[in-house]
Amino acid sequence: MFTEVVKAEYVERYKIRLWFNNKVTKVVDLLPSLKGIVFEPLKNVDYFRRFTLKYNTIEWENGADFAPEYLLSLPDAS
Repeated sequence: MFTEVVKAEYVERYKIRLWFNNKVTKVVDLLPSLKGIVFEPLKNVDYFRRFTLKYNTIEWENGADFAPEYLLSLPDAS
């Protein structure tokens, strides 16, 4: 089975609650992952919180995204 994000909601600062298709739910803190030019706009919290669910993961309007497998591997930050 492929890992998919099926639902996502903004929590606070750089934290997002994610629901995966394998029934796992967790809160991830993405601040440590915001490295590189494509992720630079996401350091603005107002921009960060405007993600959408696309292609089974979270994505921002500038095309930045994270693989669902990577998101699943992150520690729970709740």
